[in-house]
Amino acid sequence: MIAANPATGLKRPPAPPRPWSKTRILGHFLMAMWIVSGCSLLYYLALNIASPFVLKYWPEYLSGFFVTLQIVGLSLLIGALLSVPIAAARASNWWFLSKPAYGYVYFFRGTPLLAQTFLVYYGAGTFQPQLQAIGLWDFFREAWFCVIFAFSLNTSAYQAEILRGAIQNVSKGQWEGAAALGLTKPVTFLKVILPQALIVALRPYGNEIILMLKGSAIAAIVTVFDLFGETRRAYSRSYDFQAYIWAAVIYLFLVEMLRRIWDKIELRLTRHLKR
Repeated sequence: MIAANPATGLKRPPAPPRPWSKTRILGHFLMAMWIVSGCSLLYYLALNIASPFVLKYWPEYLSGFFVTLQIVGLSLLIGALLSVPIAAARASNWWFLSKPAYGYVYFFRGTPLLAQTFLVYYGAGTFQPQLQAIGLWDFFREAWFCVIFAFSLNTSAYQAEILRGAIQNVSKGQWEGAAALGLTKPVTFLKVILPQALIVALRPYGNEIILMLKGSAIAAIVTVFDLFGETRRAYSRSYDFQAYIWAAVIYLFLVEMLRRIWDKIELRLTRHLKR
């Protein structure tokens, strides 16, 4: 069948079929393998949904699930509060504000989260007398608080860079217009610039949440029984490999749930841009 060109009204012959090159054949083969693997995994999970392992350990998995949500939620909230002054300092023209903020961001973005967690958890014991003298030893002796502390500092550095980039993306005309209206710089930043910057930063913030969720498994290494910690304990007792399969499925469910929620939030907040 010959299709007509809507612009000229002339008929043109249909495009020839794509040749089956080696790359195309390999791509279809790999896609078929992924589909077969996914179906096999779903079949395996369906067979083991009521297995003795699941019936025995699902309460522990549920407990670890909520611990993971608490760790990620608190760390992100504290990190968000810290990121605003850090981002403002990074964007400042005063070197005594921008240089320390740059060093803070450079360190926490340039070193592994695992190393930072170890520095806080194991390093705090080195300063036990000093921490006891100022009343902070009860805080740093608990693995839970050390994890929250380390994770909050780490994510605050990433969130500060996300926010700084979003703030710099707002045109300077917004500052000039606010100044013409007699608004002070702090008011302009909080009421004019920051709301616009947060819309730009929505997608990077969503990526940071997902990265923190997956990185929260590090907490298990310092004896916090989050989802991954409960998974390790279940495997050490049962030596059943499905312990890790179920953990991967739960993490995948969490990431997908967060992705969909974030898409809804972004769609809601940017609805005026689609008109």
